[in-house]
Amino acid sequence: MEIKILFDKETINRSLHRGWGVSFLIDERILFDTGENGRWLLRNMKNLKVNVNKIIAVVISHDHWDHTGGLWKLLENREELKVYSCPNFSLNFKEKVERSGGKLIETEKVSEIAERIFVTGEIAGEYKGRYMPEQALIVRTEKGLTIITGCSHPGIIKIVEKVKKDFPDMKIHLVFGGFHLIDKSKQEVRFIAEKLKEIGIEKAGPTHCSGYDAQVIFKEIYEDNLIFIKTGQILEI
Repeated sequence: MEIKILFDKETINRSLHRGWGVSFLIDERILFDTGENGRWLLRNMKNLKVNVNKIIAVVISHDHWDHTGGLWKLLENREELKVYSCPNFSLNFKEKVERSGGKLIETEKVSEIAERIFVTGEIAGEYKGRYMPEQALIVRTEKGLTIITGCSHPGIIKIVEKVKKDFPDMKIHLVFGGFHLIDKSKQEVRFIAEKLKEIGIEKAGPTHCSGYDAQVIFKEIYEDNLIFIKTGQILEI
């Protein structure tokens, strides 16, 4: 199965927009997050030859501008698109989805949204002292599970442990996305990287809010099993 990196802070090609937030396309049909800017997202889709009409759903990890920013321009082009949110996203977000022509679906617990593609359901997190609901995406392949995260406000370890609980007989092949380690000390980042490897995560791809220090530390621990995530890249999972 393929995952296309449609938006992130680095790019493999200067013709592609880069910026804050992430957007990942799974199997040409499920979009996870939409980055900060809808015009940039659609331009990247065009340059990467993405057929917008094949997309059947958008999963929003959490209700922050750099993950929802591209959604509204996308809905202008794809009305009645399913939009998966957490139950405790803001009322403003939910109403805007419906006003924009999207079909809002709230996911409280782990749910299969397409063949072999799941959402974790709402996981409790915190941001600036306030409750922050977030969900991650799970893809099941012959290699094992791939977990895709937006910002990991609940904590990347907490997210992984929930997935292991929900899929007790499956190994985790890859975890990538925002790990929100940018404000953590190097000691904390090292502990988290070592813990993920101890849990049995085969490959890791910290990006976005993970910070550059995290990439360096994860490289030390994961060596060739570290994946650098860049706009325009295609991952085979």
